[in-house]
Amino acid sequence: MAQITAALVKQLREMTDSPMMECKKALVEADGDLDKAVDVLRKMGLAKAVKRAGRETNEGTIAVYVSDDAKVAAMVELTCETDFVGTNGKFKDFAHAVAEVVAKNDPADVDALKACAMGEGTVESELTEMIHVIGENMKINRFARLTADNGAIGCYIHHDGKHADMVSFSFSKPETAAADEFKTFAHDVAMQVVASNPVSAVREDVPQDVIDHEMGIYKAQAAESGKPEAIQEKIALGKLEKFYKENVLTEQVFVKDSNETISSLAKKVSKSLGDDIKVVTFVRFNFGE
Repeated sequence: MAQITAALVKQLREMTDSPMMECKKALVEADGDLDKAVDVLRKMGLAKAVKRAGRETNEGTIAVYVSDDAKVAAMVELTCETDFVGTNGKFKDFAHAVAEVVAKNDPADVDALKACAMGEGTVESELTEMIHVIGENMKINRFARLTADNGAIGCYIHHDGKHADMVSFSFSKPETAAADEFKTFAHDVAMQVVASNPVSAVREDVPQDVIDHEMGIYKAQAAESGKPEAIQEKIALGKLEKFYKENVLTEQVFVKDSNETISSLAKKVSKSLGDDIKVVTFVRFNFGE
């Protein structure tokens, strides 16, 4: 009997999009012959996707799931072949269900996610069934998970399903999460993230390489002025300050009210609710990035 290696099982799985254990069983039955193993899977009804596995999946949607207590959220990018399927309700519902699995299981990567229980099988077997039912190749492209132990999470999905994000907030009073004013604020901040694409939530979280890159440009521009080095440094720092105000979420002007920044809006809502609400971090997906 031929040796059934993990590499062989992986190759068959990639060819057919069938569950790993079923691939192993098929290879055992086919004595290690890949082509025969594909036939075994087809007879079992598990390899209807084999002809679709190589098709490009450039369309799809982003789904977000938030737990009832708003302390855990997950975001999934699910791809397919056509925009028609990408906007299909069944496809979107499946993407949302996968996001729920991510939130509840905290898988390490896509392979681990596929192995998680879902329905009567696993995420992988349910995905394969979706491919069979809808008739297009589909892939779980990526996912993210966010928690807020001392606060809550807000989210926003743009109407096209191609741009979405999750934002975590911290506060002290448990009842704040249920307040309509906080929910509106959290939604608006999440919408801001999609609309303005900030680099980070707060100034301290801007990556150092981004700061170094920007300062390099600003210093070069200042040098062109021919002014003394001390003045050049002030010019560069002034430009960096402007960069922060334009690219750090809490310092940005609120898109719905130019008289407010996200920080000042947070203070206003905090005062109204008698709490101290802070924006902690966010995760943003642009479809296909």
